[in-house]
Amino acid sequence: MSRAWEADPVAQFKKRLGKSPLQLGVTDEDPTCPDVWELTNGDVAVIGRDLTDDYAARLPEGVHIGADERLVVIPGVMLRAAKADIPDE
Repeated sequence: MSRAWEADPVAQFKKRLGKSPLQLGVTDEDPTCPDVWELTNGDVAVIGRDLTDDYAARLPEGVHIGADERLVVIPGVMLRAAKADIPDE
C-alpha cells in the first residue's frame, strides 16, 4: 500500500529554522538538544524527545502514530522562533 507522502531518507539538511538551542537557552551546550531543520526537499526534520510511549494511550480522536513514526516533543519557544523562517506556502 502506497502512502500519499513518504519521507525521503536521502534529503540533506538545508538550514536551521529559527534559532539554535543555545541561543534559545534550551541547552547547556550539551550536544543532545532539540532542533528544527528544513531539508533540501522542503520537508522538515524535528529533533526532540521521544515521548511516543507516554502519549500513545491518550492521543486525541483521529490521531494515530504509525509503526514507523515517533511522537517527539520540542520546547515551544523553539517552534515559535522558527515561525519567521517558515513560508506561508
